[in-house]
Amino acid sequence: MKSHQSQNKSTKRVIAALVAIAALGSAGWFGLRAPGGDHHALASVAIPIKPPANLPDTPAEWRGRIDYRALDKQLTDLAQRPEMAGLAVAVVEDGKLSFVRGYGVADAATGAPVTPHTVFRWASVSKTATGVLAAKLAKDGTVDLDRPVAGWRSSSLRLPGGAETQLRLDDLLAQRTGLTKNAYDEKLEEGQNPQFLRAGLATAPLQCQPGTCYTYQNIAFDTASEILAEAANEPFADAVEDRFFRPLGMVSAGYGMARLTGAKDWARPHRNGQHVREVKEAYWRVPAAAGVESDIVDFATWMQAMMGARPDVLPGKVLEIAHSPRVGTGRLYGGTLRQATSNASYGLGWRRFSYGDRQLEGHSGAVAGYRATMIFEPATRTGVVVLWNSDWGFPFRVPFAVIDSYHRREGTNWLDMSELPHRGAAPAAAPAATEHGNG
Repeated sequence: MKSHQSQNKSTKRVIAALVAIAALGSAGWFGLRAPGGDHHALASVAIPIKPPANLPDTPAEWRGRIDYRALDKQLTDLAQRPEMAGLAVAVVEDGKLSFVRGYGVADAATGAPVTPHTVFRWASVSKTATGVLAAKLAKDGTVDLDRPVAGWRSSSLRLPGGAETQLRLDDLLAQRTGLTKNAYDEKLEEGQNPQFLRAGLATAPLQCQPGTCYTYQNIAFDTASEILAEAANEPFADAVEDRFFRPLGMVSAGYGMARLTGAKDWARPHRNGQHVREVKEAYWRVPAAAGVESDIVDFATWMQAMMGARPDVLPGKVLEIAHSPRVGTGRLYGGTLRQATSNASYGLGWRRFSYGDRQLEGHSGAVAGYRATMIFEPATRTGVVVLWNSDWGFPFRVPFAVIDSYHRREGTNWLDMSELPHRGAAPAAAPAATEHGNG
């Protein structure tokens, strides 16, 4: 009986997905796979998908306070750097999608270009979806954010001294486990089972008492995929996709390695911007922490929803629960960006910080061969999403250059590359591969 009910539920989700896709028209193509982690295709034919009409991807369509022609020139130069493979950028200005472009290559081996519909990984920006799922379930009365993690039968997390019996769900999502930063990520990258690793955290070293300080995690954070799936009574990925991605029309967005590599147009990961590297599944196995992929257009749609543009899908109260600061953090980024930001805090999978006298919000992330960032200013509903397929950190500067252009702030020159090594030189060696999100 249970199997029959599960099959009926799966069939209903497939029908709903097909109806949503059919409603979008017939320009462009995207593969559709079975829900619940099944990597087999649902049909032997391509599913037609129409991209959003009138994308602002040409100079004639770039209008606003931001100097888009100058930005386009800077991004073109950036994509030509030896450290880069390709990148996709979208800008939302005053709440409206105002700029979308792809640069460089999705695959250095074939020369396939990045387009607005090239699918990339979100890396740790995936945590923003986890945070709002928890917030929505909390608002609906399905989840109690104050309930200890150990109170959920599905939770595999164990902490030193049995602290999981006191650590609340909101502590978990606000990165207050007390564990040392990125605990056991290297073991996950070696192929070890994340549930086994979470149980093993009982003997891991602590940086502070659980619930008392901020320490960034991936494996522990992914306990949320177990708890929220239990609360929603469906697989975690389905819960996010059904409640958010599909209603928002984000048909390229979803979870899983097979979903990325099964897309017609997807960005291969690169080492030093020039060499295609192997795609590794490690961080897809902690989906709440780093499991999402999409194209840049859907990534921009997600940012607009985070701004409050779709209260029918993400009401203001849900965003307030997810985005409200719960713990202070250290400064973000490195180098000059680190010095330019302050007053950083973390909510439920969400960052807030000051940039000069501006308050910015969002998240960033990194896995091997991919980087992602989503940063916006709530006061002006202006922000940037960037996805790229190399390990170079320089493009994390793009949102700050755009925010400065919007406010006509001069003298910062975030995208000035004149002092970098000559573009004909070999790129600097990257550090040892690390897939943990630094967002």
